[in-house]
Amino acid sequence: MSDASITKKAIAKGFKHILKNKNFEKITIAEITAACGLNRQTFYYHFRDKYDLINWIVYQEAILVIRTDLTIENWDSKVLALLTTMKKDGHFYQTTLKDIAGTEFQNYLFTVTKEIFMEMIEHLASDRKINSEAVPVMTPQKKTFTAEFLSYGVVGMIIDWAQNGMKQSPEEITISIKEIINGARMFAVSRYFQELTKA
Repeated sequence: MSDASITKKAIAKGFKHILKNKNFEKITIAEITAACGLNRQTFYYHFRDKYDLINWIVYQEAILVIRTDLTIENWDSKVLALLTTMKKDGHFYQTTLKDIAGTEFQNYLFTVTKEIFMEMIEHLASDRKINSEAVPVMTPQKKTFTAEFLSYGVVGMIIDWAQNGMKQSPEEITISIKEIINGARMFAVSRYFQELTKA
């Protein structure tokens, strides 16, 4: 691990420690650096401000969990790992998603889930066993719209779960998301067969 990564992790740890007992808006850079034995100059060398720090934490601890080696076969285990990470650090994620960096996190998640849905749709559209004649039925615009629609639903579930206290277990939320995705897959297959019978 590089010196820069070690320093960033130390700053993040100090910030999280303070956040447990103090409102985000009232936390100062001086308090963060004091908590990890660094100076303000070191903080500003690595981060523009507190918001930049939060975005870095979210990306490193949550987004990379789901993005690294993500495939259409392992997406559910990646989602479970993401939710488990969030649950373990519940106070941080509930605070940041509700009041601070929710939009950034949602954008990250939306991009990742959209990629997975696009891959799934492409797979269905190119599967000759399902329906070779109905492939043209889904235009690129329809594929994109469908992927975005499903992504908003999945991301919305995750954000609501976090903002409402993470009452359900990560496993329960993952199962719910799998049901949505499997339902979407079955719907897509049925649409292909419907189009085939019309032809």
